[in-house]
Amino acid sequence: MKYPFPVGRSDFIQGDEAIARAAILAGCRFYAGYPITPASEIFEAMALYMPLVDGVSIQMEDEIGSIATIIGASWAGAKAMTATSGPGFSLMQENLGYAVMTETPIVVVDVQRGGPSTGQPTLGAQGDVMQSIWGTHGDHSLIVLTPATVQEAFDMTIKAFNLAEKYRTPVVLLTDAEIAHMRERVYTPNPEDIEIIYRKLPANKEEARYPFGDIHGDMIPPMPVFGKGYRTYVTGLTHDEKGRPKTVDAEVHERLIRRIIDKLEKNKEDIVTYETFDLEDAEIAIISYGIVARSAIRAVRLLRREGIKAGLLKLNTIWPFDFDMIGNIAEQVRKIYVPEMNLGQLYHLVREGADGKAEVELIPKIGGEIHTPMDIIERIKRGV
Repeated sequence: MKYPFPVGRSDFIQGDEAIARAAILAGCRFYAGYPITPASEIFEAMALYMPLVDGVSIQMEDEIGSIATIIGASWAGAKAMTATSGPGFSLMQENLGYAVMTETPIVVVDVQRGGPSTGQPTLGAQGDVMQSIWGTHGDHSLIVLTPATVQEAFDMTIKAFNLAEKYRTPVVLLTDAEIAHMRERVYTPNPEDIEIIYRKLPANKEEARYPFGDIHGDMIPPMPVFGKGYRTYVTGLTHDEKGRPKTVDAEVHERLIRRIIDKLEKNKEDIVTYETFDLEDAEIAIISYGIVARSAIRAVRLLRREGIKAGLLKLNTIWPFDFDMIGNIAEQVRKIYVPEMNLGQLYHLVREGADGKAEVELIPKIGGEIHTPMDIIERIKRGV
């Protein structure tokens, strides 16, 4: 098919634009959203592109309606996405839990800005880490990806759709105002060179009777599509393998929730990705993600020039979280630093993973300014 943007070449584009283009290439054909800074450009791009690829882009009355609509579109067989920022993401949390409970593949882009409340609409932050992982109530799990460059925003959007479809789960692309509004060179592959995954469908009507049953032993039930002749019951209540409500059955509840969590936890090797820089002989480790990881890479290089053996773990996936990997790093180094644009969110996960094997220190920054390499270097030098 013909795409409404160049493929097989590089372009100098904004992060929000890269996300929209990648969603189209990943097969997204339904977008519902509500304008909000700094995610509005995603909506604008999808409104432009969707009619040109036989897709649908719709402005809803609010963010609650937006996520509810893409859940419905997903059950109708469409790959679906919405995008928002912190205040709108807060409004989406109840329906995000519904998507977890009903194992609905959707992609939610959260372009973080300073908060709480309406906060700093035009300035970046990393204050939605905890909200992205635990914002909805009850025991649950989903996938959270976080890009550090515009190219990664493009690549991770495609990955987000693939993971959502493969594991029948919501996936959050957690980016920020800096990445969203930054312009960088982005390579858009030819469509035939992109791996595209679509959800597992029932092989027959008998399988479709068990939309929440572990039929194939991989913890991921085939997902029937509405309108294909199947009789499917979908509810956010605790339900059995056929989707029938079983709200007071402890055994059914535990079996359902543990499977929803285990299908991600037991596939961490496939889901979790990260990059390391000079960690092999490091005595000081920096663990970072998103926009701040760019400053952290530079800080490591400058510290090495001064003879300080620093290394970096750059997290591309922040949930599921690889606690064992953090523990292994903690056994090797004497101190871990966690720079993030908040007052300590990922920091708590890192400290839990380190489990006392190494001291973990937070390098916080709020107000909309990114850590500079010198911010990180000066804090590390004070502890050397």
